[in-house]
Amino acid sequence: MLTLRPHQQRGLDALESNDRGQILIPTGGGKTLIAIMDAKKQLETKPSTIVVVSPRILLSEQLCSEYLEVIDTKNVHVMHVHSGETTHFSSTKAKDIHSFNNVARNMGENCIIFTTYHSLHRIMEADIEVNTIYFDEAHNSVQRNFFPATEYFSNEADRVYFFTATRKTSVIVNKPGMNDQEVYGDIICRVSAPELVDGGFIAPPKVHVKEFDIHNNTKLITCETDCENLISTIDDVEKKKLLVCVKTTRQLVNVITHTDFVSQLSDRGYSYLYITAKTGAVVDGKKVDREEFFNVLNTWGKDPDKKFVVLHRSILSEGISINRLDCVIFLRNMDTIELTQSVGRVLRTSPDKTFGLCVVPIYSKTGISTERALQNVVDTVFERGEMLDSVTRK
Repeated sequence: MLTLRPHQQRGLDALESNDRGQILIPTGGGKTLIAIMDAKKQLETKPSTIVVVSPRILLSEQLCSEYLEVIDTKNVHVMHVHSGETTHFSSTKAKDIHSFNNVARNMGENCIIFTTYHSLHRIMEADIEVNTIYFDEAHNSVQRNFFPATEYFSNEADRVYFFTATRKTSVIVNKPGMNDQEVYGDIICRVSAPELVDGGFIAPPKVHVKEFDIHNNTKLITCETDCENLISTIDDVEKKKLLVCVKTTRQLVNVITHTDFVSQLSDRGYSYLYITAKTGAVVDGKKVDREEFFNVLNTWGKDPDKKFVVLHRSILSEGISINRLDCVIFLRNMDTIELTQSVGRVLRTSPDKTFGLCVVPIYSKTGISTERALQNVVDTVFERGEMLDSVTRK
């Protein structure tokens, strides 16, 4: 029997009391379990169709696993609507979605559909009755290509909930934002980061700046410079499990293939992984599929003695759970949402962990701006407990 934390119970109560609205909880606060427990209760109460939306195929597959760990699938038909590989029935064709859902409902059973924002419009085209829809990482829903389907289900579904740690709002009339109450409803549950830290549910972030000789002309910075400074930073922090946010895929590939970065990691006892949309997933030099990548990542994360460095451009910034990460190293600046989400990657608690280390190596103007933006996020969200929306102003 799962026991919810107090703030999770507040979130679940909010869903039971409202048929739509926003649930704002910092990364690591267990937003997913709130939705899962709500879905479990609904599926046990009456035959229903539930849709779970996420920004990436990887996250959609992870959410499916998490839901099915809790939900009894005896009378539940599971479908994926995206282009990724899955062991469950999958299609992006409207007629297949319509047929799959109708078969389940005509049998008096349940249907749960996992999809991405990119493919949500396919479910809209399928013209099925959706009883409950959960928008995970809901700040993605305001994107121009995604908003029409979001607005449609906000009007058509019986129950609609938007989960995020980082809202995206708008002050422009013709550009959507989560402050549009007609679509997104009210904020029905909000939990502050300090509440989670005080409760011992997440670790507090700690910012560390490592300064090098600053090159004002970025053309002077070579892949050897990136390698040397990154290795020096890894030596300095002395952490076992590190996430590195690179500036570009090219920077990542150059450091891996044109320097002695890999051999220097090996000398220090580290394995390495990386994943980008262009390169795919790689584990210690071997190209693997995404499922194997995350299986390895989670296995290594659970091993307290395993040392590894995982590099990415943006795929791991939001939603994806990585066990026991100690440190995130920022080689690029980001917007408010991505910075906050990236900080959240290292705040999940583990034995003997007292803080999540956020490191900015400064050897260019990019490092200077990154450090300022990161400190603003930590001060606003984690120290003062305020919301830090990303606002569309033009």
